[in-house]
Amino acid sequence: MEKIRFIKNLEFDALPKISGVYFLYNKKELIYIGKAINIKNRVKNHFLQPSYRDNLFINKVNKIGFIETNSEISALLLEANLIKKYQPKFNVVWRDDKNYFYIAIAKNKQKIPYIFITHQKIENANHIGPFVEGVALKKTLKFLRRAFPFYTQKNHPKNKCIMCHLGLCPGPTPDLKIYKNNLKKLSQILQGKSQTVLKSLKTEMKNKAKTKNFEEAGKIRDQIFNLEKIIEHAAIIEKRIELPNKWDLIQKNLQKFLKLNKKIYRIECYDISNTQGQQSTGSMVVFENGFLAKNQYKKFKIKIDGKPNDIAMLKETISRRLKHSEWNYPEIMLIDGGIAQLNIAILTKNLNSKTKSIKVISIAKGKQELWIENEKKPIPLKNLPQEIYNLIKNLDDEAHRFAIAYHKKLRKKNLLKN
Repeated sequence: MEKIRFIKNLEFDALPKISGVYFLYNKKELIYIGKAINIKNRVKNHFLQPSYRDNLFINKVNKIGFIETNSEISALLLEANLIKKYQPKFNVVWRDDKNYFYIAIAKNKQKIPYIFITHQKIENANHIGPFVEGVALKKTLKFLRRAFPFYTQKNHPKNKCIMCHLGLCPGPTPDLKIYKNNLKKLSQILQGKSQTVLKSLKTEMKNKAKTKNFEEAGKIRDQIFNLEKIIEHAAIIEKRIELPNKWDLIQKNLQKFLKLNKKIYRIECYDISNTQGQQSTGSMVVFENGFLAKNQYKKFKIKIDGKPNDIAMLKETISRRLKHSEWNYPEIMLIDGGIAQLNIAILTKNLNSKTKSIKVISIAKGKQELWIENEKKPIPLKNLPQEIYNLIKNLDDEAHRFAIAYHKKLRKKNLLKN
């Protein structure tokens, strides 16, 4: 691993504009490690547009270091290894074991390994991790599977599956020696040893060519090409998506509009999706300090049974969310629905003394009106200030999209079972 390079006196312009890992210190104590597509922009954002979490520690930072990786995948893997090694205070404090992600390599009854992502360590399996971001990790595995096809299920059907035809699965009758050798290399890459793997593959290719086994040499050559392309060019880190208006101005207007005495750092938006009460899901979209924070989105598989009951489903979703104080509570909850949804959200958040101060608003799209906690009458959406209307509509649309996507996924799984 490269040595950490440091900048003087928090001079952000000395930071590189490429992907890598950065380190924030309080004197000699390492308090936070992060990864970024653009180190300079991400670090500046911590200071110039701090999130609620950033405000817990950013004033303590007096030293910044970085390691360039030139690749998003390398940044992800390096971040995971360094957090595991150093356990910085403000990386660890926000998460427990259930919030981290692990790659598990288990074996079926025939001793054939398969790979999957899990929140918890599984008995009789090897684990790589922990990783911070599930979305980036899934993308990484998806890309690496092109170079090293692997099983994701315990048992493979007798005939070729869809993944076999796409070249992502070893097939019903794999060469176990080659497969296990590929998994060994994949494990090394996921532990940050991609250069070791590339060197090993190049040696194997030369040896195959020397023995005139040109077919196998060609396969390894393609593997090397795919791996180098993946490591250097795969985009896996979520970009923070800014809504088209300036947040400082919107925040002040929204604060005044909702009669809030405190600054708005975080807004959460909720939506429910179901088909006649079946495969019901709840979604939570997070908007933090001017950005859609996609890595903090949450989805809830509704547990209550029976006929469709959006109110009860919303109550369950919000109740389960409020049990997670480590996610940070918002200043505003935006609910998809009318007066009934507003009232159940208020009732639910008021059960917890720590969340009573959250302001609840609800958007009724059918009647095109906005309900606000402690206000007797709704406000027609057409009467809202344009920047507030844009914000609320964007967030509600995003929560609906997220809920629908998860609902469709559950329906698909249910159809496959039947």
